[in-house]
Amino acid sequence: MSLLADVASWFAQPEQWSGPGGIPVRFAEHLYYSLLALLAAAVIAIPVGLLTGHTGRGGFAAISLANFARALPTIGVLTLVVLGMGLGLVPVLVALVALAVPPVLVNTYEGVRGVDPQLTDAARGMGMRGREVLWSLEIPMAMPLILLGLRTAAIQVVSTATIAAYVGIGGLGRFIVDGQSQQIIEQILGGALLVVLLALAVTTLFALLRRRVIAPGLRARSAASPAN
Repeated sequence: MSLLADVASWFAQPEQWSGPGGIPVRFAEHLYYSLLALLAAAVIAIPVGLLTGHTGRGGFAAISLANFARALPTIGVLTLVVLGMGLGLVPVLVALVALAVPPVLVNTYEGVRGVDPQLTDAARGMGMRGREVLWSLEIPMAMPLILLGLRTAAIQVVSTATIAAYVGIGGLGRFIVDGQSQQIIEQILGGALLVVLLALAVTTLFALLRRRVIAPGLRARSAASPAN
């Protein structure tokens, strides 16, 4: 109970909510890094996943590369990029994008490849061309898995963006790193709690988005399928 009281007291201190090192500023920085990384990953991974899934060409190479990237430790990638480029935001973004691309790419590819071939044949029989089949049939059918990949990537990025503090920039990880260096346990726990709350907010946001953009029939179908 004493530790919980210490964490609550840390949150209650006015200086935690004002100034360049306050919670609102650190939260905004963390969200900014995370959104940049997720957007960059989506710009890279979704077109590649759609193209390889639709054409059936290059899929094995793309998925193999994505699975290889999954095995890379994020802090290791960050260290290598820092050694090559120096400190700053770019190394953090490179590491976070490398973390976010694999789930988005794999789920996009699997979503498109998983569309029933009878449906695509029927669409082509109605006179649809390749691009029309992709946009009118395959992408809507693949949307549950695409959103799942984006949600997975977003949670991973939000949780891992704390590494920004290790290379001298801000974000919620600043509380954790500074708390470790100063041995202030309530600050470490407070920073970790803020990251957890942000990850939960991201999960809720994607749940709402899923209900808005996916038809009820597709939601039921994807719910019955194993999650990636």
